[in-house]
Amino acid sequence: MSAPKRVVVWGTGFVGKMVIPEILKHPRFELVGVGVSDPAKVGRDVGEICGIDPVGLTATDDIDALIALAPDALVHYGPTAAKADVNIAQMGAFLRAGIDVCSTAMTPWVWPHMSQNPPSWIDPITEACKEGGASCFTTGIDPGFANDLFPMTLMGLCSEVRQVRALEILDYVSYEGDYEVEMGIGMPPDYVPMLEHTEILAMSWGGTVPMMAHALGVELEAITSTWEKWVTPTAITTAKGTIEPGNVAAIRFTINGIVDGKARICLEHVNRVGQDAAPDWPRGNDNDVYRVVIDGTPSITQETAFRFTDGSGRDAAAAGCLATGLRALNAVPYVNELPAGWVTALDLPLIPGVGTVR
Repeated sequence: MSAPKRVVVWGTGFVGKMVIPEILKHPRFELVGVGVSDPAKVGRDVGEICGIDPVGLTATDDIDALIALAPDALVHYGPTAAKADVNIAQMGAFLRAGIDVCSTAMTPWVWPHMSQNPPSWIDPITEACKEGGASCFTTGIDPGFANDLFPMTLMGLCSEVRQVRALEILDYVSYEGDYEVEMGIGMPPDYVPMLEHTEILAMSWGGTVPMMAHALGVELEAITSTWEKWVTPTAITTAKGTIEPGNVAAIRFTINGIVDGKARICLEHVNRVGQDAAPDWPRGNDNDVYRVVIDGTPSITQETAFRFTDGSGRDAAAAGCLATGLRALNAVPYVNELPAGWVTALDLPLIPGVGTVR
């Protein structure tokens, strides 16, 4: 067996705090450093931050000190593209030093060739990869692989695909992040959230649409979107407080890749707060699932549910986030073998999870 991959983790937010304990007991990885942006976490034991026993490793915000550890990769669990400049500065520093980066942040980087990506988000990383001879892979936070790896794998079983649709069907009742400004949940129905604008929606969450078109060898004529809102007639108690009657408690949107005048490659999100919300909209066979529906020869439906069965009480959303974080981690050995530059799901081989059976 080859030596374990030495990794630095940046970020001890929701995802990072779950992944770090898994790295500590994983035979194929060695955690050598942890970076944080929150000054209150600097100098604290990483185990304490993650809610486990002390591990003898101190969190730091010193990027140069982490680079000096010469890890095989930085596994970056930073914020979304809302803090693009911060992400670019952090990841760019490691790339220029010749250290590969595998990340969940910056979802638009799932397909960096997407026209909606601003040059200021792409060029600095392209240059950093070239300068350091390093590679940068982003799996996304959707989780990205549910919207690219799953449908592309299944389309490889078809002779003809008339339409492929990847759906996220989630209950946000326990979600504590921002869904008001971004999605308009909890807001009056006449409020226009940021993601309701097609260009912003496609840039933020739609990168896998042109990626799949590229993989399939088809030209997109356009990317369109739809957006629906469901208003609750009764008050709904959530982890963030109460959604009052008359406000939005569910949204449903699609991002559609148009080929030959038809929506052929589609992403659909059905995000409700409480299982009683939007009763006529799609549901999974279980709550909180990711579904791929292919209308083709043959037609295929796949539904994936992420769950914890360890008695921890963590919910499905947390399980999905952990899977996303582990996709970035498990990609490290394979990204290390690739030429310098941008890496997407199309560049990676099968990642079977070496070391997971133990």
